[in-house]
Amino acid sequence: MAEAVLDVNRAYEAEPRVANYVVDADVHVTPPPSFWGEYLSPKFRDLAPKVESDGEFDYIVFEGTRRAVNLMQSQAGRDFNQYKNSGKLSDMRVGGWMVGKRLEDMDRDGIDKAVCFGGGPLGTGNLDLYLDSFDAFNRWQSDFCADSRGRLFSCAYLTTVDVDNTIAGMRAAKKRGDVAVNLPAFPQSTHQFTKEGSVWQAMTGDPNGKRQYRDPEFDRLWATAVELDMPLTFHLGARTSRFKDKTNFLPDIPMGKPAMLEMVNIMLYSGVFDRYPKLRIGLIESGVGWIPWACEYMDRTWEMQRHWTECKIKHPPSYYFDQNVYASFISDPVGVELRHKPGCRNIMWSSDYPHSETTFPHSHKVIEKNFRGVPKEERDWIIAGCAEKFFGLN
Repeated sequence: MAEAVLDVNRAYEAEPRVANYVVDADVHVTPPPSFWGEYLSPKFRDLAPKVESDGEFDYIVFEGTRRAVNLMQSQAGRDFNQYKNSGKLSDMRVGGWMVGKRLEDMDRDGIDKAVCFGGGPLGTGNLDLYLDSFDAFNRWQSDFCADSRGRLFSCAYLTTVDVDNTIAGMRAAKKRGDVAVNLPAFPQSTHQFTKEGSVWQAMTGDPNGKRQYRDPEFDRLWATAVELDMPLTFHLGARTSRFKDKTNFLPDIPMGKPAMLEMVNIMLYSGVFDRYPKLRIGLIESGVGWIPWACEYMDRTWEMQRHWTECKIKHPPSYYFDQNVYASFISDPVGVELRHKPGCRNIMWSSDYPHSETTFPHSHKVIEKNFRGVPKEERDWIIAGCAEKFFGLN
């Protein structure tokens, strides 16, 4: 018996809203590879990826490689038992790149505004092309959000190969109207750069590199972020999930959440937030239930160990979480329950559309489950107000 054809772009009937106003702190775009030929700098456009179709798969052909389109970034429109790892571009929900369809999906799902994360870059061994692909993706995403009638806002992904380049990218993002910039979890190192690892290096950087965000060379970057009132985000990346590996995916995926604490602490314990008290950083897709435990533990160990380690920060670590650090979650009722604990003042809800963890098209059911018994004012802060403050959407 032939398998029934699944229409991933089928329409959904809007479900009852639990809240009148929702700002989604983390959604994604999934543009088809054809956009590269338009947005890369002219000298690189002939090198852009091409798409070939063959049976049940579309393949991205680029720099001598041919790989099937991965679908983990676009499972919206599928029930959980219909998820699959690879397929055709037609297996992806078109709201990932067609702004009109995205707005329809937001209306169906009860989402009023959302902040978009995409990132690119190309998986290339050509460093110049790699750097150019960040700019290409960011400009495409900014254009996508500009056509959304004020409902979608872009976060640009930046490289940290060179701080001057990072600062220039931040200023360009601000000029385009982007509301945040995303950095790799750790600074990137050109000596580590490879074609095979280039995409993940945009998320992780080089954890064992000689450069770290505590170093004075990055103070100019923090100063520029404060000057531009531009929040910085880290989007997982401190621990990568083997998302194509069905054996290791489930063990990997929870480890990426608390692993984000490392890059925060590199900044925190080295006094970055004392030097730049208005700097805002966001841990996106981190979950939040682990943060109160971490803050309590860090406060205790800092008090006990700060003298011999010569740690000169002015306040306990939890203070900086409540002043400078924001974090987003998809479904985390434990984190919501702990919202009054140190470190959980600045938490934000997100749908992760259209990725494999997305709450679409049942976001308000998830909100209802997460916020049962929570006073309306506190719920509205977490599902709208906090994101508006962090990204400057007011």
